[in-house]
Amino acid sequence: MRNLPWLHLAIYLGAVFIAALSQVLLKKAAMRPHRSVVEEYLNPQVIFAYGLFFLATLIDVIAYRKIPLSLGPILEASAYLYMLIFGAVFFGERITRRKLLALALILGGIVLFTLSA
Repeated sequence: MRNLPWLHLAIYLGAVFIAALSQVLLKKAAMRPHRSVVEEYLNPQVIFAYGLFFLATLIDVIAYRKIPLSLGPILEASAYLYMLIFGAVFFGERITRRKLLALALILGGIVLFTLSA
């Protein structure tokens, strides 16, 4: 646990946050009516969201310089936390006990894996 590069772990989690935010932007864009297929995919909100995905990928590359490759998918699961919060804030989705229990299990797995690394 002492050998884990905490700064790069935080950088990776920031990239996961940015990717989750871009997913919210894409969903909001998809919910709006569009006059054509071209307008649906070539509008500023969609282009910005894909730009955020690209930025998240670049940040991942930086983080992977110091964190083990096997840790990436485990940390990627933190997106479930972000999406639960974003769903409630941006889309009015309910946070149920079942969702909280599932999230607790996922986050518990992340913590156990991180501590054992």
